[in-house]
Amino acid sequence: MGASAPGARKRGSLRRTIGRVIVNFLMIVFSVSCLYPVVWLFYASLNNKRDFTVNPVALPKAPNLDNYFAIFSQSDMGVWMLNTLRNTAVSLPLILLFGFVIGYLLSRFHFRGHTALYGYFLLGIVIPIHALMIPLYVQFKKCHILNRWFTLPVAYVAFGMPIVIFLVESYVHSIPVEMEEAATLDGSGFSRTLFSIILPICRPVLVTAGIIQFFTCWNEFSFALILVSKDTLVTLPVGMTLFKGQYSTDYPGMMAAMFLSILPAIILYLAFSKQIIKGMVTGAVKG
Repeated sequence: MGASAPGARKRGSLRRTIGRVIVNFLMIVFSVSCLYPVVWLFYASLNNKRDFTVNPVALPKAPNLDNYFAIFSQSDMGVWMLNTLRNTAVSLPLILLFGFVIGYLLSRFHFRGHTALYGYFLLGIVIPIHALMIPLYVQFKKCHILNRWFTLPVAYVAFGMPIVIFLVESYVHSIPVEMEEAATLDGSGFSRTLFSIILPICRPVLVTAGIIQFFTCWNEFSFALILVSKDTLVTLPVGMTLFKGQYSTDYPGMMAAMFLSILPAIILYLAFSKQIIKGMVTGAVKG
């Protein structure tokens, strides 16, 4: 019996080691499968059209930046990027501000119709946007707000708020009400308590929601396709489709444009990756 105990421990330790090796191997394979498309997109953008047609996955024989110079000189890539940046810069602060305030109010105040109002906002998460594209187009047309610089931000804010409201409303439930009561006794008004005390506490979940909404606004295609038709208001996702002609497609040029379009999102994710993980972990622990 005594001799078998060490053997059992060794076998158990061996199983755990093998399990960790398998899990790490699977994680490495998964990470490579996520990173390889980005790496391939970059070196494919350095290739020429002829070599890319012969072997799309091969490394370029003579890497060059001609495709990057061409997309700026032969297309409106700069205009597309500025339009996308403007739409995102206008929409994102409004989404976070309105989502934070409404989420806090729904979490702290209970009134007649509270459940119905909360359910109304959650419909923005449940109902797919493709089911609302035609009604939304008709409504925007009747309101004469098609093809304006603020057309897309209006749609982005309306459809971006529900997820932020849901996250903030759930998060505020974990904040003790006594903190706000103590601030009120010290003479703090509602606005000061909301933005000086509650807002910093909600920073992790707001950062996470902000990153998600940045990706959504930056990569949005459907609304940008149907609500805007002026060439001066075209966004990056819609502009990508212009690289495809009737009889041929400039794939290396498209790869260069795609890499430039995802580069800000990659930089933003790398810069705020710790905050994203912190927000997700905090929400999982407190939620």
